[in-house]
Amino acid sequence: MKILYVSTEGTPFAKAGGLADVIGALPYSVAAKGHETAIILPYYKSIRDKWKYEAKFLTSTIVTVGWRKQYAGILTLKHKGITIYFIDNEFYFGSDKIYSYGDYEAERMAFFNRAVLESLKLINKSYDILHLNDWQTAMIALLLKDQYIKNPVYNGFYDNLRTVFTIHNLKYQGIYESSVLPDLFNLSMDYAVIDKLEFFGRINFMKAGLIYSDKITTVSNTYKEEIRNPFFGENLDGVINQRNLDLYGIVNGLDEEEYDPKTDKFIYQTFGIRDIEKKNTNKMMLQKQLDLDVNEKIPIIAMISRLVSQKGLDLVRRVFDDIMSFNVQFVVLGTGEEQYEQFFQSTHARYYGKVASVIRFDEQMARKIYAGADMFLMPSLSEPCGISQLIAMKYGTVPIVRAVGGLRDTVIQYDPQKDTGNGYLFQNYNAHEMAHTIYLACQTYKDKEKWTKLAKRAMKTNFSWDTAAQQYITVYERALA
Repeated sequence: MKILYVSTEGTPFAKAGGLADVIGALPYSVAAKGHETAIILPYYKSIRDKWKYEAKFLTSTIVTVGWRKQYAGILTLKHKGITIYFIDNEFYFGSDKIYSYGDYEAERMAFFNRAVLESLKLINKSYDILHLNDWQTAMIALLLKDQYIKNPVYNGFYDNLRTVFTIHNLKYQGIYESSVLPDLFNLSMDYAVIDKLEFFGRINFMKAGLIYSDKITTVSNTYKEEIRNPFFGENLDGVINQRNLDLYGIVNGLDEEEYDPKTDKFIYQTFGIRDIEKKNTNKMMLQKQLDLDVNEKIPIIAMISRLVSQKGLDLVRRVFDDIMSFNVQFVVLGTGEEQYEQFFQSTHARYYGKVASVIRFDEQMARKIYAGADMFLMPSLSEPCGISQLIAMKYGTVPIVRAVGGLRDTVIQYDPQKDTGNGYLFQNYNAHEMAHTIYLACQTYKDKEKWTKLAKRAMKTNFSWDTAAQQYITVYERALA
């Protein structure tokens, strides 16, 4: 099969979240199984600045965005054997910022969606599958069926093309005024009805992906079931239940070459399962860099996260003093809502030498924290899959997570009697239940032999993309069938 992955981010070119890691790994794993894969991305300024000598200009065209006529350049390069295409337009992608453009975001994505479809005939490549990702690319599924398939203008070029749509996070949907349908897409207002794109008086891009794609996937089995009920369904559970027979849950893998403590150039000291004692060097160097008391016997609890309510930060805030009474150190890295940034900055001051709050996004510091911490806390209200807990385990840092979404699917409860499991889970969205689970982990930490075996078991957990890639291939085959 020939599969084109359509995304607004992908490592190593542009990253805002976990979607980038998926696009930076899945196409390569599918290609390794004998299929032809390619990726198409916007040509952001940050990509142009870094990759301009590798990216070669192919061709260009004029793309219609409603009444607008916009230039679209098509560039390409090879990366690890995979063809990468870029859509270039200075007006839409001339900034380093990937998202957060308000209502203007709709026009940017309308341009990109149209440019992807138009580029296919220009590069004269007949793909079998367009793999769409999140709301930013969802309208492609509708445009393809409304304006391209069986359109005599294209002489059948698009007629056999199928779409697979992946929900990475249902919370972000792309909701705009219904006027964008004719204004940006040349689509009839007939689509602005409840059984199509209408959504509480507006229209919803994510809904287009859910209704018009041939198959739908999401990033864990548990999340697949969760989004069928109103609490997790974000007002789309009705649509999702209508498409349930076409919905598949596939747990994300981890790029085990990118995230490997044996070769990671960003950490203080490389280590593996056989020399896990070297992890202590990372711990003490981290303590020193972050002005924490240097003491290898005190457990470090880490959080690397967007500082938003979805990540369970209200639980942490509620019992933070209780957690600190367990004689621990606490490290947080991330940015987000002002209330949480201010809270962690205040704890930094109140618990100087015991708490470090790094309020920024810093990939190199993140690696150092993964390698130096003992425990990794993810008390999420919802978590489609999560990659942080996978990275933490790979670096011998034991996860403490709420049993939700992909966290439930990837973390196995530690059983001290049977000496099994790779982390700790708590069931309810409850601050005191979370604190008690952290307390149990701290008690186990005091037994170095037990803790080392637990950390090694976490490191041995298999999260390669190989299994996920085979499951996606099955979905592609069903879409074509």
